[in-house]
Amino acid sequence: MRKLIYFVHQSLDGFIEGPNGEFDWPLMGPELSAYSIGLHDRVDTFVYGRRTWDLMSSFWPQAETMSDDPHDLKFAPLWRETPKVVCSTTLTSADWNTRVVGTDLGAEIAALKAQPGKDLLLTGGAELAGVLTELGLIDEYHVVVHPVVLGGGKRVFSADRSRFNLQLAESSTFDGQTVLIRQDRVAA
Repeated sequence: MRKLIYFVHQSLDGFIEGPNGEFDWPLMGPELSAYSIGLHDRVDTFVYGRRTWDLMSSFWPQAETMSDDPHDLKFAPLWRETPKVVCSTTLTSADWNTRVVGTDLGAEIAALKAQPGKDLLLTGGAELAGVLTELGLIDEYHVVVHPVVLGGGKRVFSADRSRFNLQLAESSTFDGQTVLIRQDRVAA
């Protein structure tokens, strides 16, 4: 069975965006970029919530015209080529090799996990991550902690969730500034 991996950047105080929705603080050095690109070797489908989809689809299709950052230049073609799933009850269609799901999220994501193929990668999206966590559908949590305290904003999970256990699978430091904490969900 395919795994669903949640990959997210957060501040030291547990926020994925600042008080005004800012996401200008993550530090993507060469080592973290290499880890991120390497993680994409494990997956064949990207999963997004609608808000994250809006951000991703407004940048990655034309990233090369908007940025000369080495990570952006390497990831943009991967993003365009990789099939994507957007979980939304308001969006009806999406471009860039994207399917929209939303009527029975738990069943639809479980069905995706049961299909043959590589793993699925959920990026960002506190609300969607919270729902999928509550449904027990996220198998791995890859949390990159950045050296910033935002003092408020959106938490890594959008609401209180039931307690569940995790097992440390990996921890790494990248570029002398960020720390990856990879936790696997422990079966209940």
